[in-house]
Amino acid sequence: MAFTSKMAFQVNCSAERRPSLLENIDRFKTRFCSSYKPLLKELQQLPAQLEVSKNIKNASAKLLDAFVDSTFKFSDQRVLPSQSNFLPVDELNEPLVITSIEGKIPDDFPEGVFIRNGPNPLFGGLKSTTSIFGKTGHIWIEGEGMLHALYFDKDNDGGSRTVVYKNKHVETETFKVEKRRNKPSFLPAIDGSPPAILLAYMFNMLRFEKVNKDLSNTNVFEHSGKFYSISENHLPQEIDIFSLQTLGDWDINGAWHRPFTAHPKTAPGTGELVVFGVDAIKPYLEVGVVSADGKRLVHKADLKLDRCTLLHDIGVTERYNVIFDLPLTIDILRLIKGGPLLKYEKEKYARIGVMPRYGDAESTRWFEVEPNCTFHIHNCFEEGDEVVVWGCRSLDSIISESYGMDLDKSEWISGRLRSKEPVQQYTTFSSNDELLFSRFYEWRLNMKTGEVKERNLSGTKFSLEFPMINPGFNGLKNKFGYTQIVHEPASISSGMPKFGGLAKLFFDETASKEGEHSEGHIKVEYHEFEGNTFCTGSAFVPKEGGLEEDDGWIITFVHDEDVNTSEVYIIDTKNFTGEPVAKFTMPCRVPYGFHGAFMPIPIHS
Repeated sequence: MAFTSKMAFQVNCSAERRPSLLENIDRFKTRFCSSYKPLLKELQQLPAQLEVSKNIKNASAKLLDAFVDSTFKFSDQRVLPSQSNFLPVDELNEPLVITSIEGKIPDDFPEGVFIRNGPNPLFGGLKSTTSIFGKTGHIWIEGEGMLHALYFDKDNDGGSRTVVYKNKHVETETFKVEKRRNKPSFLPAIDGSPPAILLAYMFNMLRFEKVNKDLSNTNVFEHSGKFYSISENHLPQEIDIFSLQTLGDWDINGAWHRPFTAHPKTAPGTGELVVFGVDAIKPYLEVGVVSADGKRLVHKADLKLDRCTLLHDIGVTERYNVIFDLPLTIDILRLIKGGPLLKYEKEKYARIGVMPRYGDAESTRWFEVEPNCTFHIHNCFEEGDEVVVWGCRSLDSIISESYGMDLDKSEWISGRLRSKEPVQQYTTFSSNDELLFSRFYEWRLNMKTGEVKERNLSGTKFSLEFPMINPGFNGLKNKFGYTQIVHEPASISSGMPKFGGLAKLFFDETASKEGEHSEGHIKVEYHEFEGNTFCTGSAFVPKEGGLEEDDGWIITFVHDEDVNTSEVYIIDTKNFTGEPVAKFTMPCRVPYGFHGAFMPIPIHS
């Protein structure tokens, strides 16, 4: 609460004899005292007033908490055995040295940190609430972020290697609130019945001045030597890469005041960071450019969209920013009218915008494309008059509304894949797989003629998601790409995406008809895991002194569900289908998560 006092001083001027300095001082003292006596009296009373105000505020907060606690009943969401590795783990008290290594870490594998983010919900797992207003529940992408990090050290002589593992929660402000309260406090506010979601919004805002928790559970990125954890509903959290301590919000020195993409991109050539933020109220989408040193927001533009599209990723080329405007939308008015907050509107338009690096709404050129859902862009580059965009595209969204769905029948928003009762539209996954799972796709946008060419680059053997690239080729034409491959039966049975292997894509080579059963697709090699083993957080690690784009390795966390053991694999990208060159058995379980990255930094010092 702010208290403001305004004082007015009048100055009288006269042509008569000027008062002496001593007379002026006496007059000033008299006026000062007479003017400030009432104020001094108020200031003397202010501590008591503030104490009363504080007591009233505390009493109101307690009454509000009591009402929420009595009205909304939290419960644990049902977890199937096939979902057990999505459950959270405890923080370690100290780093653990990896002692069980099969194979050998290559000599030219760089020093650095392999770090992965992912949900690790407090208080045992994701929650649902029940009230007279209806039900709400967390969706599977929620849960407080936890960082899992492997530190690859070399001795001074470059001989023996040491690998150390740490994990730690990302301690956002909302994380600290619930830890202090020692119980679930924020009401789930994404999935459920519209009245219950609206009330959850209201009570979260009244109690915590936020409609939802700051999750920071999706990705980790580096800019100008600093490291950040991020999810797109809040600002990045700066992280000490060695201790994993959370250092606080990064708002670009006070210049950014809205959500922040989980996938900022470094512009080729300049080292600037291209970012964006989506919000449920206007302006729906703003794009920003951060200086290479991370100290200044050098450009910001409102693209003046007429809807809030759930945009997750952005592309860059040498001159342009690439933005998707797709029909997966967030609409508060729709929720107020009784519809879902989040909905994939397949009958609505889809388009891709090509924006000059420091452009605005007027200079952005839009290209109409077939309606689709694309969460992840693999790469973008300029080729002649065309801007080429590669991404993982599906015809529907795995994250969409569950409006009308009984949360007892399907606790997860991905219940369209798994429900207690059969869902006729999705009973046979093979006939509808492209509706929900992504294929590698190409859009060619002609900046001169406005023409759009679209094609599927990969076949139907596997669905491909979570694309990776040698980071030195971001925004430039690349020959190779990597993705995780969706294990369809395991994803169906669990209702959660699971990834049973990795893929290497050869953009300059055509698939054999026997390999992909379709003419014109690119060549793809697959590294499939055995049994019920699934990966998350895969990242490309460039080889020290490597000369070719694919000189390096893929590193990934994996979990064998048959024996409940977590491992880390290092796979040579030059021998992609062969056995991993090294496997580490982790000293504790590592849950499935989202994006990982390898940070090549000195560790030994």
